[in-house]
Amino acid sequence: MKNAVNDGVWSGSWVAERLGVELEGDDGLPALLGLALRRNPKRAHLLVSHVLGKHVPQSPSVVYGHGFRLGRRVRALLGDTGAAAAVVLGYAETATALGHSVADGFGPAPYLHSTRRPVPGVARAGGFEESHSHATSHLLLPEDPALLSGDGPLVLVDDEFSTGNTVLNTIRDLHARHPRGRYVVVALVDMRSAEDTARLRRFAAGIGARVDVVAVASGTVRLPEDVLARGRELVARHESAQDVPGPPHGRVARVDLRWPPGLPDGGRHGFTPAHRARLESALPAMGARLAEALPAGARRVLVLGCEELMYAPLRLARELEQIVPAQVRFSTTTRSPVLAVDDPGYAIRTRLVFPAHDDPADGPGDRYAYNVAGAAFDAVVAVVDSAADTPALHGPGGLLDRLAAHSPHVLLAVVPAHVPAPPAPSERPVMLPDPLRGPAFSSYPPEEVGWLLQDLSDVALEAPAEEREEAVQSGGAHYAESLPVEYQPSEQYQGLFRTALDASAARLARAVGVVTETVVAERSPRPVLVSLARAGTPVGVLMRRWARFRHGLELPHYAVSIVRGRGIDANALRWLAAHHDPRDVVFVDGWTGKGAITRELTQALAEFEEREGVTGFDPEIAVLADPGSCVRTYGTREDFLIPSACLNSTVSGLVSRTVLRADLVGPDDYHGAKFYRELAGADVSVAFLDAVSARFPEVTDTVDAAVEELTAQDRTPTWAGWRAVERISEEYGIHDVNLVKPGVGETTRVLLRRVPWKILARAGAGADLDHVRLLAAQRGVPVEEVGELPYTCVGLIHPRYTRGATGADGRAVNV
Repeated sequence: MKNAVNDGVWSGSWVAERLGVELEGDDGLPALLGLALRRNPKRAHLLVSHVLGKHVPQSPSVVYGHGFRLGRRVRALLGDTGAAAAVVLGYAETATALGHSVADGFGPAPYLHSTRRPVPGVARAGGFEESHSHATSHLLLPEDPALLSGDGPLVLVDDEFSTGNTVLNTIRDLHARHPRGRYVVVALVDMRSAEDTARLRRFAAGIGARVDVVAVASGTVRLPEDVLARGRELVARHESAQDVPGPPHGRVARVDLRWPPGLPDGGRHGFTPAHRARLESALPAMGARLAEALPAGARRVLVLGCEELMYAPLRLARELEQIVPAQVRFSTTTRSPVLAVDDPGYAIRTRLVFPAHDDPADGPGDRYAYNVAGAAFDAVVAVVDSAADTPALHGPGGLLDRLAAHSPHVLLAVVPAHVPAPPAPSERPVMLPDPLRGPAFSSYPPEEVGWLLQDLSDVALEAPAEEREEAVQSGGAHYAESLPVEYQPSEQYQGLFRTALDASAARLARAVGVVTETVVAERSPRPVLVSLARAGTPVGVLMRRWARFRHGLELPHYAVSIVRGRGIDANALRWLAAHHDPRDVVFVDGWTGKGAITRELTQALAEFEEREGVTGFDPEIAVLADPGSCVRTYGTREDFLIPSACLNSTVSGLVSRTVLRADLVGPDDYHGAKFYRELAGADVSVAFLDAVSARFPEVTDTVDAAVEELTAQDRTPTWAGWRAVERISEEYGIHDVNLVKPGVGETTRVLLRRVPWKILARAGAGADLDHVRLLAAQRGVPVEEVGELPYTCVGLIHPRYTRGATGADGRAVNV
């Protein structure tokens, strides 16, 4: 058997010839595996993976790609419904990154890996033994105990499936705690014997569950009866030649990754799709910092992970591989002792030995880095977590010292070790009321949305737009302290709404499907939708309906208030944190303009986390349309008419925009809003939802294609909308970005609620602007066609508004 990894010789031939070991199975096995020997009383031989990134330095794209493709296969096996409820579990120490990569390819599932590092204050959710491993005890320490308590499919990922004992031990332990009907075992190679295969089938039948196996290749290892004795003899004969140290000469330097605050370093305590999205957005900058720190002219670079810490170094290595001309390789240190033999037919050519440097629970001991010495790496980037950044790492004979003996440049990158915070004691004994629901509050059915608001329906809050604009621009009031008089649409305008809805329902349905599928795949398989009242609320209801239509999910949905300059309703966040896992919360809005609310939410959540000690809320908003390129989770980036923007409360459950005023909203109150029951005759809220939902079946295929295309794209926000707004603000002499409202939705709001100055329309914009032109004509607002505009239109609020700047009827007067 040949494998180009070692000079064209299969890296298992040395062991096979001397021990009489035979590797049988798929033709691809030799490319995936080599053989080595170890001092282990239970198993003399070691299957050494060429694509795992543990013992053999390998291209990080190859390592990540194998796991990612396995995840895709599992997703296809389980289908959308099964995938939405699944959890992925990887095995320490060798399969932590493989499991992560499978979870990435899989999409919607949270990920957890076992660990041999106990963490004080974190309750054990399970544990099991790995019979043939050098270190056998596995702990399961999820930050969220509910992670393993569901009944959806459990996907178990290991590098090799040899006897099946480890998997049986895992399933036996977890099934006794939380029975489920389906398990999927994923491995790079399935090396079970026929008897082991039959044993797993009998076990599955005995617990009444289905167990599938997914692997890249399969085969068996034929062992002679005296293999253990022969293995011990070979190890003893060659062990004296191990690890000949060289004199240290390399330079060691630190590089600051600027790891995102609060982002877990891996899956030891759980890693959610929301965490995955944060990591994806941060990787380019971290990779660039590593690239800048590399020595000029480096041709071969190794990124070296640390025992269980494999995924973060792997992703950093893969990012580096894509941006530097050097050949980048990835491998990881290990606690497993393996014999090194410098022979092309042997998988472990060299080894470095150094003391453990992370204060292991089982006491001090040796650790190893294989195939690093003699590999002519111009630079080695050692990636450790902060728990392993100890004096033992830096001291004589430590890992950095040993690496510096074999590479002229050693870089140290430290990732903060994630330690779950203990639950903060509640300082607020106040019992917050449950959400308001229809028909008592809003015209939506009660199951569609719960409003985390207080009912101010009996309070007179409306004021003419001119009075409100003067008060806001003079600094005498905040826009959230009063409400505009509800616009009563003319018959002609209502006709425009119906026409727009007919024309755009399918496009809306597609965008709803795309954003919902993206949320389920990347953020949480069981998201808690929290719409930003009120423009986000119809979108939240539609996303909930899509999840039920496509996946049979009944997602919780709430509406909360967020106010520019004042932040999000903290009491609503407290209620959500008390009733749901904040990590499952996905904030939903209708569209982005310049991204002001996105920034507001990010800042408000950071302040809430610091003040309350409640972590997990993700500020990434999911929107139907993102023309401003402000978010990663969206249905489309086109700026088109969303008909719900055409109307106010009559398309939003008859609920007003939210109110925040000190004499009405106390420190323990939700923000307020009104329910306009008297407008029931003009209400089209449910009709709008039904019209879009009715188009779901016809857009399913296009949604799937769009999601696949979107997943492959770089969706990093460019904030192009914000830059365009700044430019327009200066060009038109406004000098206040808050008075520039980009996009069809925001322009409509300007015409319905504020005192507009003028409308900028992209040249050639068609029917999407019919309602804008009608409203502009009714209010005497000029529409100016502009050649280069990133939006379909932009509404400009009067920059120097006093009531003298408009006529007595409120129509605009140009100044």
